[in-house]
Amino acid sequence: MELLKERIRKDGKIKGTDVLKVDSFLNHQMDVALFAEIGKEFKRRFADCQVDKILTIEASGIGIACIAAQYFHCPVIFAKKNQTKNIAGEVYTSQVESFTHGRIYNIIVAKEFLRPGDKVLLIDDFLANGAALEGLAKLVRDAGAELVGAGIVIEKAFQPGGERLRAEGLRIESLARVKSMSEETGVEFAD
Repeated sequence: MELLKERIRKDGKIKGTDVLKVDSFLNHQMDVALFAEIGKEFKRRFADCQVDKILTIEASGIGIACIAAQYFHCPVIFAKKNQTKNIAGEVYTSQVESFTHGRIYNIIVAKEFLRPGDKVLLIDDFLANGAALEGLAKLVRDAGAELVGAGIVIEKAFQPGGERLRAEGLRIESLARVKSMSEETGVEFAD
């Protein structure tokens, strides 16, 4: 998605060789017009799939998933990273290690919102090592729902997550695949 790649080149900030900060437009301050184009692109890429629900993980994926859901005409569920008093009753749970935060979370979805037979599309802002997608996919499997694929805004193609999950059969559509990056040379895209 050329619009997204240009925005990454213009406003992304690289830290070292593995951290890409896009908080000015994607995951802190959100450019809703860009999100609309991202949602349209996910709809185009998954036009061959029935999608009943979109599942993401808090917090950065929520805004993107909500805008995308408008094009799929379906609800969004987000996996919470902490058990709260608001989640009463039975839940699905999975463990996820966060690349960004360097810690392990137990993610939770109430069983009432994720049901057997649901056709679920995962949406997230980044794919690096694949832990978040693995955790979300486990929730879908545990529910007896069907995982139709994963829509990723930015994939760090130089990290192992995308390749490993594709080899396991997960359909992943990444809008911008970063091949390499450095503070000196900027971002190089894989495609």
